[in-house]
Amino acid sequence: MTVSIRRARPDDIDFLTALFAHEDVEPYLAAVRARDRDAVLTEVERSQAEPEKFGVFVIEVDGERAGTMHFERVNHRSRIAQLGGLAVHPEFRGGKVGDQAARMFQRHLIRELGFHRLQLEVYGFNERAIRHAERSGFVREGARRKAYLRNEEWVDGVLFGLVAEDLDEEGTA
Repeated sequence: MTVSIRRARPDDIDFLTALFAHEDVEPYLAAVRARDRDAVLTEVERSQAEPEKFGVFVIEVDGERAGTMHFERVNHRSRIAQLGGLAVHPEFRGGKVGDQAARMFQRHLIRELGFHRLQLEVYGFNERAIRHAERSGFVREGARRKAYLRNEEWVDGVLFGLVAEDLDEEGTA
């Protein structure tokens, strides 16, 4: 099994919108995430136009689309990127596809785009995402208590960070 990542293209839009609408993916996505075809296309076009500021990526397994993830530069001077939107199609779960893709993404962002810090936030109820972040080398930095209203309930946001030195120490070059 070969996992790879690449920047999303307009011909990925149907895959991305179907993935975001999948019943086992949608509940875990950020409420503000682009989901309809036009909004996703706008993000993909922005990713191509501003490759060092914003990126929508597609995860592939043996050349077949399997998932997605994105980043946005949130602090230029301090070289900080906010990560999010990691979604692996259920047919590709269980083989650590998300973990492999995340490590590739981290190396790309830190070594090729020059970011110093990567950060992400996941819903407190999303135990799969929390385990994934920890397996992928992120350090849990805290929680934002009752930060988000989801399905008529307040839920926590769990904060994670990874700095360039964390990637180097892990020996995953």
